[in-house]
Amino acid sequence: MRLKSTVVIAAIMALAPMGADAQILTERNISLQLALSIAQAAMAACKTDGYDVSVAVVDRAGDLKVMLRADTANPHNADLARRKAYTSRTFKVPSMDVAKRTNGPTELSGQRFLADVIPLGGGLPINIGNDTIGALGISGSPTQEGDEKCATAALASVANSLK
Repeated sequence: MRLKSTVVIAAIMALAPMGADAQILTERNISLQLALSIAQAAMAACKTDGYDVSVAVVDRAGDLKVMLRADTANPHNADLARRKAYTSRTFKVPSMDVAKRTNGPTELSGQRFLADVIPLGGGLPINIGNDTIGALGISGSPTQEGDEKCATAALASVANSLK
């Protein structure tokens, strides 16, 4: 019994200094203004190509920051845009990459069944250096490649803000 008490006391003492080492995290996140600028640039890029789409921007936690929906966009496009952005933010890669690497029976195919993940192209991470601060998702062009093209153009238009 005495040995057991000694072990418990030693364990408590070993954990005590951990509180003193705790630190506050400083994280970058996408602002509402930047998210809105990206969403508007995406809508403009898609409109130039003749597409009425829905655009979603999520923050670093994957939470919706901005949603824009063209007047004639299909109802399901809003949810798909959000999920493409969420997928891209979750894995920190284009959602098209997630679609390709999880296709068929692979070690990663189970990722397709995670809540809110959608293995479709049209989502891109929003990065400052190696830090992913959010993601952009687009849905409504005739192809996934078309959605991704608009997303790429939108991020290129705000590249100076992402330095």
